[in-house]
Amino acid sequence: MIEDRIEVNIAGGLDIALPPMAGVRQKFATTRVDDIAAAVAREFGRAEIRSSIGRGACIAVGCGSRGVANYAQIARAVIAQIKALGGDPFVFPAMGSHGAATAEGQRRVLEGAGITEDYVGAPIRASMDTIEAGRMADGTPVYADAIAAAADGIVLINRIKPHTTFRGAIESGITKMLALGMGKIRGAAQLHTHGMDRFPQVLPEAARVVMARLPFLFGVAAVENAHEDTALLECISAARLLEREPELLVIARDRMARLYFDDIDVLVIDEMGKEISGTGFDPNVTGRQKRNVDWPGGPRIKKIAVLSLTERTHGNATGVGSADVITMRLYRAIDVGPTYANVITATYLDGAAIPMIMNTDREAVQLAVKSILRV
Repeated sequence: MIEDRIEVNIAGGLDIALPPMAGVRQKFATTRVDDIAAAVAREFGRAEIRSSIGRGACIAVGCGSRGVANYAQIARAVIAQIKALGGDPFVFPAMGSHGAATAEGQRRVLEGAGITEDYVGAPIRASMDTIEAGRMADGTPVYADAIAAAADGIVLINRIKPHTTFRGAIESGITKMLALGMGKIRGAAQLHTHGMDRFPQVLPEAARVVMARLPFLFGVAAVENAHEDTALLECISAARLLEREPELLVIARDRMARLYFDDIDVLVIDEMGKEISGTGFDPNVTGRQKRNVDWPGGPRIKKIAVLSLTERTHGNATGVGSADVITMRLYRAIDVGPTYANVITATYLDGAAIPMIMNTDREAVQLAVKSILRV
């Protein structure tokens, strides 16, 4: 059992001087959407979007678990536009196994992002019940949220960004939410048995199955800048989704933040969390990818020390296994249930492995520095 403090005999101790440090500011493009409501209204002004909302139609609006910039504002604006067209919207969680894979947990994740019934102006209907939407060519069943499936139309809101585990024309975004997020833990676990290395083919195929059976109308896609602010908002009709999303992914990758160093001895990450990245901290930025896939770009990092979990991750420490050293306060903040549910669904069990634990932030950094070779 790990006590509140770890006593370990370290040769030479940890009382080593840390190198001098200097603040460095990186500058990235700052293109941003200044008025979220106006941007959403413009998109709803397009004929193919307006015509998809019938008067009196019950519209299920799916939102996920990621820390999408201005997520609540976007959801609120989408709800307002659906109402203006005569639709009757409600919100449902489309987040696979997140939120400890419970309806109440997923509701709390939405509320943690500011997506509450009072704020967005629509009820939240959370359930883990699913229906089988159809089957892929190899017989794999594809599942979808049962409440959303009974609606007259489905709209999904999500960020388009590079995935943390695989490379493809389509990675993280509306298509992935259609295939995985809407399927709850049952659907997500089923598709993950194919392995994420096959997701570039699996996700579009599963999304086609859902779109053929369910009334998916359009997705509201957000692309963020390097400062994690909304840079672009676009409604993509069901007919254009698989064509347009790869184009937005190219834009999203180009606008991501990055570390402009080729080699880093020790990277200290102040906090990690699911709302930051599916793996806690983003390998698209750190270059730390442990899945034996072709992963171009990113610095070569010898040791990573992570100091804490974000409050909004609610104890979910998925991806902590990619760190080399963590602190006691991070370890104590881990909620094993949500972490295990997420990691088991993804099938990469090392994502929940516990790295070396040090008592304090300083000791964690000192151990990382001490264990660097030939420096």
